[in-house]
Amino acid sequence: MKQTLAAALLGSMVSLTAHAAPPSDASIATLLSVTQSDKMLDTMYANMEQMIRQGMQQATAGKALSDEQKRVMELAPTRIARLMREEITWASMEPMIVQVYRESFDQAEIDGLIAFYQSPVGQSFVAKMPLVMQRSMDASQAQLQAFMPKLQQAMAEVMKEARLTP
Repeated sequence: MKQTLAAALLGSMVSLTAHAAPPSDASIATLLSVTQSDKMLDTMYANMEQMIRQGMQQATAGKALSDEQKRVMELAPTRIARLMREEITWASMEPMIVQVYRESFDQAEIDGLIAFYQSPVGQSFVAKMPLVMQRSMDASQAQLQAFMPKLQQAMAEVMKEARLTP
């Protein structure tokens, strides 16, 4: 009886796996198109430049900088963002993303996602996502900034306890 039940379960699992067809590259490309995935990079670039700028401001806060140092620090975020735009392109990332989708979803799931994202609600979601991402990053940064003094204090205590000079 146990062997029959185990064989039936194994047969069901094999049957389900066999019916879950891998997604085609064309369907993944359609999904990436309707979700405007390539435009998410533009949002990422803008957010990264802002984060770099804020990080540099925090790193130099309270420090007396020469005019030349100020000029270099002002230009650095734009230079770094330009480098990111040159190196991290949609053309270089798309094959990796397609592979991740291929390994993560089956054809039925991709078809369902396409149907959702082509719907008015799905398109509204896509249109509002950059704003949602920006607001989420702003909220996260605010939370992190509030946490930083506690983190610095904890690190100072660890350094003191370990008898290391901060």
